[in-house]
Amino acid sequence: MADPKGFLNHGREVAKSRPVDVRLKDWNEVYVPGSLLPIISKQASRCMDCGIPFCHNGCPLGNLIPEWNDFAYREDWSAAQERLHATNNFPEFTGRLCPAPCESACVLGINQPAVTIKNVEVSIIDKAWETGDVAPQAPERLSGKTVAVIGSGPAGLAAAQQLTRAGHTVAVYERADRIGGLLRYGIPEFKMEKRHINRRIEQMRAEGTRFRTGIEIGRDLKATDLKKRYDAVVIAAGATTARDLPVPGRELKGVHQAMEYLPLANKVQEGDFVAPPITAEGKHVVVIGGGDTGADCVGTAHRQGAASVTQLEIMPRPGEERNPGQPWPTFPMLYKVTSAHEEGGERVYSVSTTHFEGDEDGNVQWLHLTEVEFVEGRLTPKPGTERKIPAQLVTLAMGFTGTDRENGLVEQFGLELDERGNVARDADFATNVPGVYVAGDAGRGQSLIVWAIAEGRSAARGVDRFLTGASDLPAPIRPTDRSLMV
Repeated sequence: MADPKGFLNHGREVAKSRPVDVRLKDWNEVYVPGSLLPIISKQASRCMDCGIPFCHNGCPLGNLIPEWNDFAYREDWSAAQERLHATNNFPEFTGRLCPAPCESACVLGINQPAVTIKNVEVSIIDKAWETGDVAPQAPERLSGKTVAVIGSGPAGLAAAQQLTRAGHTVAVYERADRIGGLLRYGIPEFKMEKRHINRRIEQMRAEGTRFRTGIEIGRDLKATDLKKRYDAVVIAAGATTARDLPVPGRELKGVHQAMEYLPLANKVQEGDFVAPPITAEGKHVVVIGGGDTGADCVGTAHRQGAASVTQLEIMPRPGEERNPGQPWPTFPMLYKVTSAHEEGGERVYSVSTTHFEGDEDGNVQWLHLTEVEFVEGRLTPKPGTERKIPAQLVTLAMGFTGTDRENGLVEQFGLELDERGNVARDADFATNVPGVYVAGDAGRGQSLIVWAIAEGRSAARGVDRFLTGASDLPAPIRPTDRSLMV
């Protein structure tokens, strides 16, 4: 145990953010550089090393949280990063992007603020990169087997790194022009600077993983041809089919899916554009959808100089305390204020869009909405609550419904789908097609980054067993696992 009295002597402290008026002038991460390390030893000491560490079960990766908390408390950074990497290929990603279900399951969180697990995690890995403790781990010998991974998001990268280290020759195929999937073109720079992805890619290249960008399987290369080239295939193509909003006026110019809007802002930071083709500058912006993608749109619009930003959510505002139906240690739905929300804008709950109104040139100008309420278990419009708000740019951030069916990948492989429209798989993450496996959102549906990495690691074990008859690779989860998430 780090410090038997740590949770009594120290309150919870989290990373300090840069002032809003400063960070809105750039796209750097919102946190004050170096602000965490001075407080991390004290924060790690709050971990009680519980007899039953529920944080383990709260984390799909099964992170060894009490162990690396103890090492961080003692400032043994080398040992801390070793325990951190034992279960997580990319802790610098999860430490910045994960909503931390481990903290919701923290035993201390029953009656006190939980341990700052996420902040300790990112401090350990940032220190490891700084000191050179993160090095390539090339396999001692090659198996002679080849694997293709379709998709370079967190699930695909995790599967690829695990299989490369197991001695297989792995090639990652990515349809975009750069590696990273949604990490690259969905997550704004102010949440995670892309240098974190770049140095992991260099590590993986040094280990032997090969990358092929600008190739979409199903269109540029037939799935059947890919299967002939490789001994096994891992599909980690994500759940990229966005949920749409079929209301009058949807066709107006200025109404875009979030994933049409966000990648362009990232491409500006990559140097591809001087200014984004879709911008919020000087416009009244409405973001439909109250989740993380919606918050990313809010923060992006602020940095582009929007005249106003309004975020709409059809569900009621969550409470700030757990409700009885989501007791500890489950992951509760709570009212969350992200860094983007700190920067301004209005959040409106329990409303539904009825239609859009445009000008004579076909540009969206107004969004018409109505308040809704639950009546006999269904959301129903409240009469007399209709109104309109200015909207010159609208982004739809309402989630995703499944993997892409338009490129022919599913049909060309002959994959079976489950009842939710995801690629079906068995306990080893194998599809109905021999030698073809699936991991991440393509098989699970839209989910968290920690689930994606856990699925990538587990699918890698299934592939390794298929190729060699046995595997020493860890498998954090089974496809049916839901941990403590609700």
